[in-house]
Amino acid sequence: MAAHTLPPSPVAAPAAAVSEVGAGDGAARLLAARYRWTEADLPAWSETIAQLLSHRSVRSFIGRPLAEGTLEALIAAAQSAATSSNLQAWSVVAVQDPGRKARLSEIAGRQKQMVEAPLLLVWLADLSRLAALGAERGQQTDALDYLEMLLVAVIDATLAAQNATVAAESLGLGTVYIGALRNHPEAVAAELALPPRVLPVFGLCIGHPDPAVVTGVKPRLPPSAVLHHETYSGPATAGDVKAYDTAITAFQAEQAIAQVPWSRQALARVAGPQSLSGRD
Repeated sequence: MAAHTLPPSPVAAPAAAVSEVGAGDGAARLLAARYRWTEADLPAWSETIAQLLSHRSVRSFIGRPLAEGTLEALIAAAQSAATSSNLQAWSVVAVQDPGRKARLSEIAGRQKQMVEAPLLLVWLADLSRLAALGAERGQQTDALDYLEMLLVAVIDATLAAQNATVAAESLGLGTVYIGALRNHPEAVAAELALPPRVLPVFGLCIGHPDPAVVTGVKPRLPPSAVLHHETYSGPATAGDVKAYDTAITAFQAEQAIAQVPWSRQALARVAGPQSLSGRD
């Protein structure tokens, strides 16, 4: 595979459904989907990188159950993620009961994928295990009251979840994260019987994608917008943002969804507390 220097920003891609690629496609096609580059390659390549570049959110599932042992494999992958100071300050609730999935879907704004997917994993920032250990041994755990420890638990849960996501996709399954569980965390805590010091971070739907619903790979900002060398070189340039707006609206057109430039959508999301869906 020839090595090429990656262009600093995406360029217009062909009119075909560039986003409809899979992990078995080569670097050029996967890069065209992820960045809308028409001529690029990666000198460093592996099946794992191909799998990661082919990631897309799946929101339509068929009713087919997961193969035996899938959940256990996903948890083993999750527990293999890095964890701060080996505290392993996370837990996960596997939800398969249709009634409970339906109630959680209501909490999250009636998202149908939460009902359709055979497995919903609710990832938790969990400081209760350490608090219980300290109480059992009569030792102080005052550090658990500091923001740093909440960050540790949230990051641990996120790293674990992403490992599980990559593992699920390697098995041919589809996934989608559900951040809307944070809209009403108390309701989620009540439904899952969460104790104090346990926070639901997000959900993760896992199942077999509906083949009748084609889901493409969504473009990302060009690497030049997020990659800095040695020191922070400043925010994304106007050219990067304009190019990405073009790329994302082209993707939206392919997927037959409303065409909204990224810059407009992103600014609307951070306009104020009223734009945080109750999470403020």
